[in-house]
Amino acid sequence: MLKIVIVGGGAGGLELAAKLGNSLGKKRRAEIVLLDQNRSHIWKPLLHEVATGTLDTSIDGVVYHAHAAKHHYQFCLGRFIGVNPRQNKLAIAASFADDGLQILPERELNYDILVLAIGSQSNDFSTPGVQEHCHFLDSPQQAEKFHHALLNQFLRLDQTSDKNQCLNISIVGAGATGVELSAELLNVTALVRAYNMPNITTDKLKINLIEAGPRILSALTERISNSARRELLDLGVEVREKTRVTQATAAGFITSEGELIHADLLLWAAGIKVPDYIKNLGIFELNHLNQIIVKPSLQSTIADDIYVLGDCCGFQNDDGSWVPPRAQSAHQMADKVKDNIIAGMLNKEQKSYQYRDYGSLVSLSRFGAVGNLMGNLTKKSMFIEGHIARIMYISLYRMHQIAIHGLAKALLVVVAEKIAKVVRPKMKLH
Repeated sequence: MLKIVIVGGGAGGLELAAKLGNSLGKKRRAEIVLLDQNRSHIWKPLLHEVATGTLDTSIDGVVYHAHAAKHHYQFCLGRFIGVNPRQNKLAIAASFADDGLQILPERELNYDILVLAIGSQSNDFSTPGVQEHCHFLDSPQQAEKFHHALLNQFLRLDQTSDKNQCLNISIVGAGATGVELSAELLNVTALVRAYNMPNITTDKLKINLIEAGPRILSALTERISNSARRELLDLGVEVREKTRVTQATAAGFITSEGELIHADLLLWAAGIKVPDYIKNLGIFELNHLNQIIVKPSLQSTIADDIYVLGDCCGFQNDDGSWVPPRAQSAHQMADKVKDNIIAGMLNKEQKSYQYRDYGSLVSLSRFGAVGNLMGNLTKKSMFIEGHIARIMYISLYRMHQIAIHGLAKALLVVVAEKIAKVVRPKMKLH
């Protein structure tokens, strides 16, 4: 039986596993295996909500083992560390318990078709002190670590005898993650007062959003950028554009002008790249972000039995631009890889992928959202903001849930979420 191994259970990888499982695994036409180093899935655009506690991974996450049983694929817990394209084998790192006890040794997994969907991470540009002193939001574990640090700071601020103390949080990188986290932090600071922390007020939260470029949300239109900037300023966020950070310290960030931007919590959300271990493999053809360059069919340039999708995929458009690392890109690529895998099984021609930009939305928590939508026919962009944009942003997550669960179960999941919100706190407090 044909064995298809998917590495990475992010937005694209999990959607592909579910679709291949339902179409091929269910009929025993192929064995589908999903490999991921985590036990559960959280939609990456929502990691800022995990970091602030408005989303609980233990409740809102998708458990891979359970999902696999429902959608006719197998889940393998492990960390991908290498691939041998000539022998059609990939290497999996040894697994260890929290106490350091080895659970499984380093091992290999055979494949007939390999799909790499390993995602991306923040790029610290080798800035001194960043790895030692900064939080990141590249994984659920990192988001949970920031959340625990945030709760500790709230506790300190609530119980301090110095009523003039504030909580200073500095965020480097004013892309979607930095902007969304800034707004969500203000939201939870207002919420936490209701949970036995009466001395916490939003005026005691000082957020510095630091951007080296001329404007925030530089990948989006200037109108979206200006609207988001205006909303953040109204909420009390200090937006510092054209500010380049040269070092991170325990006390805060140091700029190219020598200024120290004091911070109790430091978070780095600037830039993206594919993890360096892909570059260190020395196997694939890569671009400047370590993305694996692919053919129009999303097959790698070194082997036709290796497909690549999502943030780690380097696909160049006809105009020379690269497909942006967004959830909608991963969703579209997953559909195309599925179709091409099935076409290959039937000895049919591989179809070319074409990126379609449906617009971009940035959440500003309960305060609204901002973004643009692209028309299917005219290709014109429609600017939206406020609560209508917020509803559209939430609908993107609902579309992802439909893609991985199917319509019927996705509707049940939404109903369950609504019921749970009635009986549980509005934010995670542990």
